Amino acid sequence: MPNQVLTIEPQNELKFKGLFEQGYTTYMRLINPSSETVLFKIKTTAPKKYCVRPNSGMLEPNSKVEIAITPQPVYVDPNEKHKHKFMVQSVIAPEGKNNNIDQVWKEISPDQLMDYKLKCVFETPRGTNLNDSGDNAAQNEVTKKRVAVADEAKATLKEDVEGLIQNEAKRRKDDEHTGPLSAKTTTLPKSENVENDLQKASLEVIHLREEESKLRQENLQLKEELLRLHQSAGGDGRVARPHSYGPEKQAQVPSLPLVAAAVVMALIGIVIGKFFM
Repeated sequence: MPNQVLTIEPQNELKFKGLFEQGYTTYMRLINPSSETVLFKIKTTAPKKYCVRPNSGMLEPNSKVEIAITPQPVYVDPNEKHKHKFMVQSVIAPEGKNNNIDQVWKEISPDQLMDYKLKCVFETPRGTNLNDSGDNAAQNEVTKKRVAVADEAKATLKEDVEGLIQNEAKRRKDDEHTGPLSAKTTTLPKSENVENDLQKASLEVIHLREEESKLRQENLQLKEELLRLHQSAGGDGRVARPHSYGPEKQAQVPSLPLVAAAVVMALIGIVIGKFFM
């Protein structure tokens, strides 16, 4: 493996000021003192924990570039932090292939790559190294802040839950005082109307049944009367009148000759009238 042609600042450690979660940016400078065009890439053991801009590129002869490295605002285990490392990987750009950098990285032989590694160091604003004994104090401070935030959230949630319980109890209490009374006042007239309608309907049914019974009795009487008339009929097919109608028949017999005489006289009068005319 060839020696790194780039000059890298800082040389051994990337120092980050403050806590990891605060995301303070640190810078790495790459310098190309050679007369060759150099391609570079920045790699890390924790790619999801850092934002690196730019993370690759090309350095012309006697040029330089600054790389901004920013920790992501996430919690990282203190035991994990001093295992984080960065590596600067570089290679001399082949002639005529500077326009297709991605293709160069795919085709390059591992023996041509130049690597340079740096470890990460986190410092408090006072200069205490968090990778040493001060790391526990910083962790305790972060833990205390998180516990305080969690307690505050729990207290707020508890107040909200208690408020909901009180509102529900008050609503139920109001329903007990007002709900049933209003229900009675609204449903009572309706139930009384229904009962009155049922009573009227039942009376009408009873009345109709009585009328039906009377009609059946009258029908039976008429049938019996008709049967008696058929049974008392004479041999000539004429119906014999009951004894109670006897006087009326006798009163009608003398009136038949008078009716015949009146008809004859009327005919005679008509004939005489036509004769004289």
